[in-house]
Amino acid sequence: MSRSSDKKQDKKKDKKSSGTKELKNKDYDRELKKLHVELVKLQEWVKHKGLKVCILFEGRDGAGKGGTIKAITERVSPRVFRVIALPAPTEREKSQMYLQRYVPHLPAAGEIVIFDRSWYNRAGVERVMDFCSDDQAQRFLKIAPLVEKAMVESGIILLKYWMEVSSEEQTRRLESRIEDGRKLWKLSPMDLKSYSRWYDYSRARDEMFAATDTAWAPWYVVPSDDKQRARLNCIRHLLDQIPYKKAPREKIRLPKRQKPGNYRESNYPFKFIKEAF
Repeated sequence: MSRSSDKKQDKKKDKKSSGTKELKNKDYDRELKKLHVELVKLQEWVKHKGLKVCILFEGRDGAGKGGTIKAITERVSPRVFRVIALPAPTEREKSQMYLQRYVPHLPAAGEIVIFDRSWYNRAGVERVMDFCSDDQAQRFLKIAPLVEKAMVESGIILLKYWMEVSSEEQTRRLESRIEDGRKLWKLSPMDLKSYSRWYDYSRARDEMFAATDTAWAPWYVVPSDDKQRARLNCIRHLLDQIPYKKAPREKIRLPKRQKPGNYRESNYPFKFIKEAF
């Protein structure tokens, strides 16, 4: 099946699950292109002004975090937009203060750091799957707002997004991972274990919001049953949260190429790859 056919199939399923009017691929691509131009402007402004931006993406498995992050970052510099997706903690990291492993990844001046899951693992998957005690989770919920306040007061622009997917759409997406060899890597044993605990996750999410949805670091919820709309809406919102302008820069002109002089094309037997396409 071609890539365009895959996109059409996914979009039909998204439309069916969301009940909204279909967003045509050409309309999605046109709007995403406009947003990509703005993200590049934001990138240059962040570098110019030395801003520090930290963006968190949280949500259930299959909620669309990865696709949204990819849509944000596919046209910008990875040296400015850094994506952090930490693996399970090592034995050494388990012995550290909980937030310690995340602190080194916070942005310096001129950086935008995106966390694909963050310190809120403790309020979500760790709590639901019994990787931490209830006392540890409660302590985290008390400490997190204070740490985030210190971050914001230090000059970090902190944005927290929760991708909200319905149980029906989550089921469809996880089943599609089973059936699609390109997506099998997205389905871990932990995803399968956590899938059955929908309402445990709901309770954990509700308590997390109640404790950490603060004036200085609010949670923003992105309805994500329609993946394309979720990406566009999230990027638009992100851009609206960070005041930026077009950064000053000199007009770009390509310099003249040097003359060949005494250079002659090489006779070296280069090993060209087979052109199968």
